[in-house]
Amino acid sequence: MSKKLVIKVTAGTDAPERCSQAFTVAAVAVASGVDVSLWLTGESAWFALPGRAAEFELPHAAPLPDLIDSILAAGRVTLCTQCAARRDISEKDVIEGVRIAGAQVFVQEVMAEETQALVY
Repeated sequence: MSKKLVIKVTAGTDAPERCSQAFTVAAVAVASGVDVSLWLTGESAWFALPGRAAEFELPHAAPLPDLIDSILAAGRVTLCTQCAARRDISEKDVIEGVRIAGAQVFVQEVMAEETQALVY
C-alpha cells in the first residue's frame, strides 16, 4: 500500500454520489493511518467554505461535515487556486486548516515516491 494518498474531488452537488465517495475514501484512509491529501476542485471548491458541507445531503452517506473534520484532523485539505479565484474565494473565507494552492503543488504531491493518486 502507498504511504500517501492524494485525492482530487471535482464533483460537488452536481454529482453527489461521486463527491461523497471521494470524501468517504479520504476519511477512511485517514482513519486507517494513511497520509491523505484531499484536493477540492471544480464544484467541490464550495465545500472549503464554512457551512457549505452542512447543506450537502445524500441518503445513506456519512455527513460531509463529519468527513471533512476527520480529514482535517489528520490529513490535509487543499482548495485549487484557480477554482477559488473563479468563485471569488480567498484564504480568509475558507474553513480553518484548508490551504489554497495550485497545479504545481498538486503535481509535486502526486509525483512523490510511494504516492497513489485518485480522481473523483
